[in-house]
Amino acid sequence: MITLAVDAMGGDAGLDVTVPGAVAFLQQKTDVRLIMVGDETQVKAALAAANAPMDRIDIVHASQVVEMDEAPQLALKNKKDSSMRVAVNQVKDGAAQAAVSAGNTGALMATARFVLKTIPGIERPAIAKFLPSPSNDHMTLMLDLGGNVDCTAEQLVQFAVLGSELVQALHPEKGQPRIGLLNVGTEDIKGNDTVKQTFKFLKASKLNFIGNVEGNGIFRDDVDVVVADGFVGNIALKTIEGVVKFLGTKLKAEFGGSLLNKAAALLAMPSLKSLKSRFDPRRFNGAIFLGLRGVVVKSHGGTDAAGFSYALEEAYHEAKADSLAKIEQGVAAQLAVLAEQKIETEHTAIADNIG
Repeated sequence: MITLAVDAMGGDAGLDVTVPGAVAFLQQKTDVRLIMVGDETQVKAALAAANAPMDRIDIVHASQVVEMDEAPQLALKNKKDSSMRVAVNQVKDGAAQAAVSAGNTGALMATARFVLKTIPGIERPAIAKFLPSPSNDHMTLMLDLGGNVDCTAEQLVQFAVLGSELVQALHPEKGQPRIGLLNVGTEDIKGNDTVKQTFKFLKASKLNFIGNVEGNGIFRDDVDVVVADGFVGNIALKTIEGVVKFLGTKLKAEFGGSLLNKAAALLAMPSLKSLKSRFDPRRFNGAIFLGLRGVVVKSHGGTDAAGFSYALEEAYHEAKADSLAKIEQGVAAQLAVLAEQKIETEHTAIADNIG
Protein backbone atom coordinates (compact mmCIF):
# COMPACT_ATOMS: atom_id res chain seq x y z
CA MET A 1 0.00 0.00 0.00
CA ILE A 2 1.35 3.41 -1.04
CA THR A 3 0.78 6.34 1.33
CA LEU A 4 0.84 9.95 0.13
CA ALA A 5 0.74 13.05 2.32
CA VAL A 6 -1.41 15.85 0.88
CA ASP A 7 -1.22 19.53 1.73
CA ALA A 8 -4.99 19.90 1.71
CA MET A 9 -4.96 23.68 2.28
CA GLY A 10 -2.42 24.66 -0.40
CA GLY A 11 -3.10 26.25 -3.77
CA ASP A 12 -5.30 29.04 -5.05
CA ALA A 13 -8.53 27.21 -4.16
CA GLY A 14 -7.37 24.95 -1.31
CA LEU A 15 -9.92 22.37 -0.19
CA ASP A 16 -12.23 23.10 -3.13
CA VAL A 17 -9.61 21.50 -5.40
CA THR A 18 -7.49 19.21 -3.22
CA VAL A 19 -10.39 17.21 -1.76
CA PRO A 20 -12.29 16.41 -5.01
CA GLY A 21 -8.92 15.76 -6.67
CA ALA A 22 -7.98 13.35 -3.91
CA VAL A 23 -11.33 11.55 -4.11
CA ALA A 24 -11.05 11.18 -7.88
CA PHE A 25 -7.53 9.79 -7.47
CA LEU A 26 -8.61 7.25 -4.84
CA GLN A 27 -11.33 6.03 -7.18
CA GLN A 28 -8.67 5.22 -9.77
CA LYS A 29 -6.09 3.62 -7.46
CA THR A 30 -6.99 0.93 -4.97
CA ASP A 31 -3.51 0.41 -3.49
CA VAL A 32 -3.05 3.87 -1.99
CA ARG A 33 -3.87 5.72 1.22
CA LEU A 34 -3.86 9.47 1.71
CA ILE A 35 -2.92 11.58 4.71
CA MET A 36 -4.89 14.81 4.33
CA VAL A 37 -3.09 17.57 6.23
CA GLY A 38 -4.85 20.79 7.25
CA ASP A 39 -7.38 22.31 9.59
CA GLU A 40 -9.09 19.17 10.92
CA THR A 41 -12.60 20.65 11.11
CA GLN A 42 -12.49 22.06 7.58
CA VAL A 43 -10.88 18.96 6.09
CA LYS A 44 -13.45 16.64 7.69
CA ALA A 45 -16.33 18.74 6.40
CA ALA A 46 -14.92 18.89 2.87
CA LEU A 47 -14.29 15.13 2.78
CA ALA A 48 -17.80 14.40 4.06
CA ALA A 49 -19.32 16.66 1.40
CA ALA A 50 -17.33 14.83 -1.28
CA ASN A 51 -18.37 11.36 -0.01
CA ALA A 52 -14.70 10.48 0.37
CA PRO A 53 -13.71 6.85 1.15
CA MET A 54 -12.59 7.45 4.74
CA ASP A 55 -11.31 3.88 5.11
CA ARG A 56 -8.31 4.99 3.03
CA ILE A 57 -7.89 8.51 4.40
CA ASP A 58 -6.27 9.78 7.58
CA ILE A 59 -6.46 13.39 8.71
CA VAL A 60 -3.53 15.15 10.39
CA HIS A 61 -4.25 18.54 11.88
CA ALA A 62 -2.18 21.60 10.98
CA SER A 63 -3.06 24.98 12.45
CA GLN A 64 -1.38 27.20 9.83
CA VAL A 65 -1.48 27.80 6.07
CA VAL A 66 1.30 29.19 3.88
CA GLU A 67 -0.13 31.93 1.69
CA MET A 68 0.59 31.88 -2.04
CA ASP A 69 2.44 35.22 -1.91
CA GLU A 70 4.28 34.58 1.35
CA ALA A 71 8.07 34.97 1.41
CA PRO A 72 9.68 31.48 1.51
CA GLN A 73 12.06 32.23 4.38
CA LEU A 74 9.29 33.77 6.49
CA ALA A 75 7.09 30.75 5.85
CA LEU A 76 9.93 28.46 6.86
CA LYS A 77 10.59 30.43 10.06
CA ASN A 78 7.06 31.34 11.14
CA LYS A 79 4.83 28.56 9.78
CA LYS A 80 6.24 25.44 11.42
CA ASP A 81 2.74 24.01 11.85
CA SER A 82 1.57 24.80 8.33
CA SER A 83 -0.21 22.14 6.29
CA MET A 84 2.73 22.28 3.87
CA ARG A 85 5.38 21.73 6.55
CA VAL A 86 3.43 19.00 8.32
CA ALA A 87 2.84 17.16 5.01
CA VAL A 88 6.57 17.16 4.25
CA ASN A 89 7.24 16.02 7.82
CA GLN A 90 5.14 12.92 7.11
CA VAL A 91 7.74 11.90 4.51
CA LYS A 92 10.65 12.60 6.82
CA ASP A 93 9.04 10.58 9.63
CA GLY A 94 8.30 7.64 7.32
CA ALA A 95 4.52 7.93 7.59
CA ALA A 96 4.24 8.68 3.87
CA GLN A 97 6.34 7.83 0.83
CA ALA A 98 5.68 11.14 -0.90
CA ALA A 99 4.15 14.56 -0.30
CA VAL A 100 2.05 16.65 -2.69
CA SER A 101 1.28 20.36 -2.45
CA ALA A 102 -0.25 23.00 -4.70
CA GLY A 103 1.05 25.73 -2.42
CA ASN A 104 3.67 28.45 -2.74
CA THR A 105 6.52 27.02 -4.86
CA GLY A 106 9.33 28.91 -3.15
CA ALA A 107 8.06 28.06 0.32
CA LEU A 108 7.63 24.40 -0.61
CA MET A 109 11.17 24.21 -2.01
CA ALA A 110 12.64 25.91 1.07
CA THR A 111 10.62 23.71 3.42
CA ALA A 112 11.36 20.46 1.61
CA ARG A 113 15.05 21.24 1.39
CA PHE A 114 15.24 22.15 5.09
CA VAL A 115 13.26 19.15 6.31
CA LEU A 116 14.45 16.41 3.95
CA LYS A 117 17.93 17.65 2.94
CA THR A 118 19.53 16.86 -0.40
CA ILE A 119 20.99 13.61 -1.68
CA PRO A 120 24.73 13.40 -0.82
CA GLY A 121 26.74 15.08 -3.55
CA ILE A 122 23.81 17.15 -4.82
CA GLU A 123 24.12 20.85 -3.99
CA ARG A 124 20.61 21.96 -4.96
CA PRO A 125 17.34 20.22 -5.81
CA ALA A 126 15.83 20.94 -9.23
CA ILE A 127 12.24 21.18 -10.40
CA ALA A 128 11.66 18.48 -13.00
CA LYS A 129 8.67 17.70 -15.17
CA PHE A 130 7.75 15.18 -17.87
CA LEU A 131 6.64 16.74 -21.17
CA PRO A 132 4.87 15.09 -24.12
CA SER A 133 6.55 14.07 -27.36
CA PRO A 134 5.32 12.94 -30.81
CA SER A 135 5.33 9.27 -29.75
CA ASN A 136 2.57 8.10 -27.44
CA ASP A 137 4.98 5.92 -25.48
CA HIS A 138 7.64 8.57 -24.86
CA MET A 139 7.89 11.59 -22.57
CA THR A 140 10.83 13.92 -22.05
CA LEU A 141 11.98 14.96 -18.59
CA MET A 142 13.05 18.60 -18.38
CA LEU A 143 14.89 20.25 -15.48
CA ASP A 144 15.45 22.74 -13.87
CA LEU A 145 12.13 24.54 -14.37
CA GLY A 146 12.58 27.36 -11.90
CA GLY A 147 14.18 26.15 -8.71
CA ASN A 148 17.62 27.64 -9.39
CA VAL A 149 17.93 30.67 -11.66
CA ASP A 150 21.73 30.81 -11.34
CA CYS A 151 23.69 27.57 -11.71
CA THR A 152 27.30 26.51 -12.04
CA ALA A 153 28.40 23.99 -14.64
CA GLU A 154 28.88 21.44 -11.88
CA GLN A 155 25.29 21.91 -10.70
CA LEU A 156 23.95 21.49 -14.24
CA VAL A 157 25.87 18.24 -14.49
CA GLN A 158 24.29 17.16 -11.20
CA PHE A 159 20.87 17.91 -12.72
CA ALA A 160 21.78 15.71 -15.69
CA VAL A 161 22.73 12.88 -13.32
CA LEU A 162 19.49 13.28 -11.36
CA GLY A 163 17.37 13.33 -14.52
CA SER A 164 19.13 10.31 -15.97
CA GLU A 165 18.70 8.30 -12.78
CA LEU A 166 15.00 9.22 -12.43
CA VAL A 167 14.16 8.17 -15.99
CA GLN A 168 16.14 4.96 -15.55
CA ALA A 169 14.37 4.23 -12.26
CA LEU A 170 10.93 4.69 -13.80
CA HIS A 171 11.71 3.10 -17.19
CA PRO A 172 14.57 0.61 -16.79
CA GLU A 173 13.48 -1.20 -19.95
CA LYS A 174 14.53 1.75 -22.11
CA GLY A 175 18.23 1.55 -21.30
CA GLN A 176 20.52 4.47 -20.53
CA PRO A 177 18.62 7.77 -20.93
CA ARG A 178 19.75 10.22 -23.61
CA ILE A 179 20.75 13.58 -22.14
CA GLY A 180 20.50 16.88 -24.02
CA LEU A 181 21.74 20.31 -22.91
CA LEU A 182 19.37 23.17 -23.78
CA ASN A 183 21.29 25.74 -25.81
CA VAL A 184 20.96 28.36 -28.55
CA GLY A 185 22.52 25.98 -31.08
CA THR A 186 23.60 22.38 -31.45
CA GLU A 187 27.28 23.17 -32.01
CA ASP A 188 29.57 22.75 -29.00
CA ILE A 189 30.94 26.29 -29.46
CA LYS A 190 27.51 27.85 -28.82
CA GLY A 191 26.19 29.22 -25.53
CA ASN A 192 27.51 31.19 -22.59
CA ASP A 193 30.60 30.17 -20.61
CA THR A 194 28.62 28.09 -18.11
CA VAL A 195 26.85 26.11 -20.83
CA LYS A 196 30.09 25.55 -22.74
CA GLN A 197 31.77 24.27 -19.59
CA THR A 198 28.77 22.03 -18.86
CA PHE A 199 29.01 20.62 -22.37
CA LYS A 200 32.66 19.64 -21.76
CA PHE A 201 31.84 18.00 -18.44
CA LEU A 202 28.92 16.04 -19.87
CA LYS A 203 30.87 14.96 -22.93
CA ALA A 204 33.62 13.57 -20.69
CA SER A 205 31.15 11.82 -18.37
CA LYS A 206 29.76 8.29 -18.56
CA LEU A 207 26.26 9.66 -19.12
CA ASN A 208 24.57 9.08 -22.46
CA PHE A 209 25.09 12.71 -23.53
CA ILE A 210 23.85 13.40 -27.08
CA GLY A 211 24.90 17.07 -27.18
CA ASN A 212 23.12 20.40 -27.29
CA VAL A 213 19.38 20.62 -27.89
CA GLU A 214 17.69 23.76 -29.18
CA GLY A 215 14.31 24.93 -27.93
CA ASN A 216 12.56 23.37 -30.92
CA GLY A 217 14.07 20.00 -30.03
CA ILE A 218 12.57 19.67 -26.55
CA PHE A 219 9.67 17.60 -27.90
CA ARG A 220 11.75 15.28 -30.06
CA ASP A 221 11.67 11.54 -29.53
CA ASP A 222 15.46 11.24 -29.57
CA VAL A 223 16.09 12.86 -26.18
CA ASP A 224 14.96 11.63 -22.75
CA VAL A 225 16.28 14.38 -20.46
CA VAL A 226 16.74 18.08 -21.27
CA VAL A 227 18.93 20.06 -18.85
CA ALA A 228 18.85 23.83 -18.28
CA ASP A 229 19.23 26.29 -15.44
CA GLY A 230 16.02 27.38 -13.72
CA PHE A 231 15.92 30.77 -15.44
CA VAL A 232 16.01 29.37 -18.97
CA GLY A 233 13.96 26.31 -18.09
CA ASN A 234 11.12 28.26 -16.53
CA ILE A 235 10.90 30.66 -19.47
CA ALA A 236 10.84 27.70 -21.86
CA LEU A 237 8.06 26.00 -19.87
CA LYS A 238 5.91 29.13 -19.62
CA THR A 239 6.41 29.76 -23.36
CA ILE A 240 5.27 26.22 -24.14
CA GLU A 241 2.19 26.64 -21.96
CA GLY A 242 1.41 29.96 -23.63
CA VAL A 243 1.71 28.51 -27.14
CA VAL A 244 -0.64 25.64 -26.26
CA LYS A 245 -3.28 28.07 -24.95
CA PHE A 246 -2.80 30.37 -27.95
CA LEU A 247 -3.30 27.54 -30.45
CA GLY A 248 -6.38 26.33 -28.60
CA THR A 249 -7.92 29.80 -28.68
CA LYS A 250 -7.12 30.31 -32.38
CA LEU A 251 -8.50 26.90 -33.38
CA LYS A 252 -11.72 27.58 -31.51
CA ALA A 253 -12.06 30.96 -33.21
CA GLU A 254 -11.36 29.56 -36.68
CA PHE A 255 -13.83 26.69 -36.41
CA GLY A 256 -16.46 28.96 -34.93
CA GLY A 257 -16.56 31.30 -37.92
CA SER A 258 -18.49 30.52 -41.11
CA LEU A 259 -20.94 27.65 -41.60
CA LEU A 260 -18.32 25.90 -43.72
CA ASN A 261 -15.80 26.13 -40.89
CA LYS A 262 -18.37 24.80 -38.41
CA ALA A 263 -19.08 21.86 -40.72
CA ALA A 264 -15.35 21.18 -40.98
CA ALA A 265 -15.13 21.32 -37.18
CA LEU A 266 -17.82 18.64 -36.87
CA LEU A 267 -15.90 16.36 -39.23
CA ALA A 268 -12.65 16.96 -37.40
CA MET A 269 -14.18 16.75 -33.91
CA PRO A 270 -12.97 13.20 -33.03
CA SER A 271 -9.39 14.07 -33.93
CA LEU A 272 -9.59 17.44 -32.20
CA LYS A 273 -10.94 15.86 -29.01
CA SER A 274 -8.16 13.26 -29.06
CA LEU A 275 -5.52 15.96 -29.58
CA LYS A 276 -7.00 18.13 -26.83
CA SER A 277 -7.04 15.22 -24.40
CA ARG A 278 -3.47 14.21 -25.18
CA PHE A 279 -2.06 17.70 -24.70
CA ASP A 280 -4.35 18.79 -21.87
CA PRO A 281 -1.99 20.69 -19.51
CA ARG A 282 -3.70 19.10 -16.52
CA ARG A 283 -2.38 15.70 -17.58
CA PHE A 284 1.16 16.97 -17.08
CA ASN A 285 0.52 18.64 -13.75
CA GLY A 286 2.90 17.62 -11.03
CA ALA A 287 6.55 18.71 -11.01
CA ILE A 288 9.10 16.71 -9.03
CA PHE A 289 11.51 18.33 -6.58
CA LEU A 290 14.42 16.18 -7.68
CA GLY A 291 17.54 15.79 -5.55
CA LEU A 292 15.88 15.64 -2.13
CA ARG A 293 16.07 12.72 0.28
CA GLY A 294 12.35 12.26 -0.08
CA VAL A 295 9.70 12.52 -2.80
CA VAL A 296 7.92 15.88 -3.06
CA VAL A 297 5.62 16.79 -5.95
CA LYS A 298 4.46 20.33 -6.68
CA SER A 299 1.04 20.79 -8.24
CA HIS A 300 0.21 23.95 -10.16
CA GLY A 301 -1.43 26.35 -7.72
CA GLY A 302 -4.22 27.27 -10.13
CA THR A 303 -5.13 23.78 -11.32
CA ASP A 304 -8.55 22.18 -10.90
CA ALA A 305 -9.49 18.89 -9.25
CA ALA A 306 -8.62 16.84 -12.34
CA GLY A 307 -5.20 18.47 -12.54
CA PHE A 308 -4.55 17.87 -8.85
CA SER A 309 -5.40 14.19 -9.24
CA TYR A 310 -2.67 13.96 -11.91
CA ALA A 311 -0.16 15.48 -9.47
CA LEU A 312 -1.13 12.78 -6.97
CA GLU A 313 -0.65 10.18 -9.68
CA GLU A 314 2.85 11.49 -10.37
CA ALA A 315 3.74 11.11 -6.70
CA TYR A 316 2.17 7.64 -6.68
CA HIS A 317 4.36 6.46 -9.59
CA GLU A 318 7.49 7.88 -7.94
CA ALA A 319 6.70 6.11 -4.68
CA LYS A 320 5.67 2.81 -6.25
CA ALA A 321 8.80 2.62 -8.40
CA ASP A 322 10.90 3.19 -5.25
CA SER A 323 12.61 5.81 -7.39
CA LEU A 324 14.33 7.59 -4.51
CA ALA A 325 16.40 4.58 -3.42
CA LYS A 326 17.38 3.87 -7.02
CA ILE A 327 18.25 7.52 -7.66
CA GLU A 328 20.44 7.76 -4.55
CA GLN A 329 22.39 4.64 -5.56
CA GLY A 330 22.78 5.81 -9.15
CA VAL A 331 23.79 9.36 -8.19
CA ALA A 332 26.50 8.07 -5.83
CA ALA A 333 27.97 5.90 -8.59
CA GLN A 334 27.79 8.61 -11.26
CA LEU A 335 29.28 11.33 -9.04
CA ALA A 336 32.14 9.02 -8.06
CA VAL A 337 32.97 8.52 -11.75
CA LEU A 338 32.75 12.28 -12.39
CA ALA A 339 35.09 12.97 -9.46
CA GLU A 340 37.66 10.50 -10.83
CA GLN A 341 37.45 12.07 -14.27
CA LYS A 342 37.92 15.55 -12.80
CA ILE A 343 41.06 14.41 -10.96
CA GLU A 344 42.44 12.80 -14.13
CA THR A 345 41.74 15.98 -16.11
CA GLU A 346 43.49 18.14 -13.50
CA HIS A 347 46.51 15.81 -13.44
CA THR A 348 46.72 15.89 -17.22
CA ALA A 349 46.54 19.70 -17.22
CA ILE A 350 49.32 19.89 -14.61
CA ALA A 351 51.49 17.48 -16.59
CA ASP A 352 50.96 19.49 -19.77
CA ASN A 353 51.97 22.71 -18.00
CA ILE A 354 55.11 21.10 -16.59
CA GLY A 355 55.98 19.65 -20.00
